[in-house]
Amino acid sequence: MIGKPIQYQPMTQLEVDDACRKHEFLMNGRMGGARANFSYKILKGLDLSGRNLADADLSGAILEGANFSGANLTRATIFAADMRQANLSGAVLHRADMRGVILRGADLTGADLSQADLREGAIAQVDREKGLAVITHEQRAGEASEARFKGANLSQTKMTGAVAQSSDFTDAVLIGARLTRANLRGSRFPGANLQGADLYGADLSDADMRDCVLIGAKTDMAQFQRANMEGALRDAPPPEIADPGGETAKALDRHARWCETGGAEGEPSTFNDKDLRGLKSLAGRNLTALQARNAILYGLDMEGVELQGAKLSGADLRMTSLRGADLRGADLKGAKLNNADLREAQLGPLVLPNDRLLAASIAEACLRYADLSGADLHHLNAEAADMSFARLHGADARKAVFTRALFTGAKLGANFTKTVEDLTDAIDINAA
Repeated sequence: MIGKPIQYQPMTQLEVDDACRKHEFLMNGRMGGARANFSYKILKGLDLSGRNLADADLSGAILEGANFSGANLTRATIFAADMRQANLSGAVLHRADMRGVILRGADLTGADLSQADLREGAIAQVDREKGLAVITHEQRAGEASEARFKGANLSQTKMTGAVAQSSDFTDAVLIGARLTRANLRGSRFPGANLQGADLYGADLSDADMRDCVLIGAKTDMAQFQRANMEGALRDAPPPEIADPGGETAKALDRHARWCETGGAEGEPSTFNDKDLRGLKSLAGRNLTALQARNAILYGLDMEGVELQGAKLSGADLRMTSLRGADLRGADLKGAKLNNADLREAQLGPLVLPNDRLLAASIAEACLRYADLSGADLHHLNAEAADMSFARLHGADARKAVFTRALFTGAKLGANFTKTVEDLTDAIDINAA
């Protein structure tokens, strides 16, 4: 028997609002709830922002230019949908089935696509002449070219064979992502974290890979012709090559002894431009006044470390645990602190003789997705810092300076907004 061809049905904004309302009733266990089913519907240009559409069905839908900003699409079925030019900024797409989705020109800035499936896929229907015919949306299914994934969470995402050339992955988190044979030609990855990603056979020709993290990434057969790899962070060299004789660890021990004895024993040490990843842990160490400008401390355990007055400008502290660390008066200007754990950290001023205050500084630093919950930030210089998507619940920001600081998608919390005195010169404040 020959089946009927798929008929695409347009929906009005009122119809969509009603379906979303019933779906939210279902999610909340209220009477009158019903699962939202937008499969093969036309929602072009409609507004679904902020809606809870977890587990909803949008397979094959035409969603071009629709607004899903801040929407919850966890585990949603979006198979082979057309989402060209859609606004998905800040949306949650955790474990969503996005196989074959067209994302050309879509905005996924700050979206959570962790464990989502963006592999190739297509819908086929019965055809009288061809038997089975693949439905297309005028573009190749699975195409994400020119999409904006800036700051998005793509951890464990499946993008095998995806076409995402000329897309923007700046500061995106792609830890463990599967990008096998993906077409990423000409895409931008500055500051992106590709730790453990599978890039086998991927085409990254002409890509901008500056300052990206490639630790543990599989790059066999990948193409990097003309790619800009300046500052890209690769696997740490073996200790016998990077630090023969363990001199770095010995120097740190001498520095710690100098701190602990008030200068009577040991000696201060300088670690500017050093790769310190081989140390694994500096947790609880007394490293007051440490000089490690532009040093690589990526992923280290530095919980509870004492770094009062430390000089860490330009240092790479991404994915580092600094929970409860004492950073009073520390200079972290221009440091990379993406995804760093700074919960309960002390970033207040250091009291000098004659009651002078030396303020800590994260000016021009990048703290995207950093967790500063409960941190002491009073008197902090955060001028022009990028705190997008950072968590600041319970942080004390009295007399802190946030001139030109960026807070896109940051979770500020009531205490932060209550204690901070002036956010008028900050950028994109949308407290959550």
